[in-house]
Amino acid sequence: MASLNIVLVEPQIPQNTGNISRTCAVTGARLHLVGPLGFSIDDAKLKRAGLDYWDMLDITFYESLNEFFQKNSGPFYYFTTKAPHTYSDISYPQGAYILFGREDAGLPESLLVQNPDTCVRLPMTKGARSLNLSNTVAVAAYEALRQWGFPELENYGQLRDYKWE
Repeated sequence: MASLNIVLVEPQIPQNTGNISRTCAVTGARLHLVGPLGFSIDDAKLKRAGLDYWDMLDITFYESLNEFFQKNSGPFYYFTTKAPHTYSDISYPQGAYILFGREDAGLPESLLVQNPDTCVRLPMTKGARSLNLSNTVAVAAYEALRQWGFPELENYGQLRDYKWE
């Protein structure tokens, strides 16, 4: 499977993490959850959002961002509304780790300022605060996978009652 890594740093909203879990499961991306989390991993809202896919999920938990960086070597890409680069201008290599911050605060600016070349953003209307976290993760994951030719993913669907001609 593709070696895409989605990293949520201190996620606060269980429904977002549940939706992101589902995105990771259907794309084969590995999910990394960096604490402290704003909810219990047993939260019903979290499970309901990704319920049918938990058995397909590859997930790793970390106590802190420091522990995450000690155990992973990158390359790292940081999604932030403050970034100087657009997400689609970056070439994501196999094994990429794409990091996302808290819904209410984003990633620490001290981390961003140390990595300006790998900080990326989604273009938005001037004055808009941000896109929902789970939507942003989906855009990022599918951009990396598109660049890789959607490895090991099914590219064609089937109709129930008809056949494609």
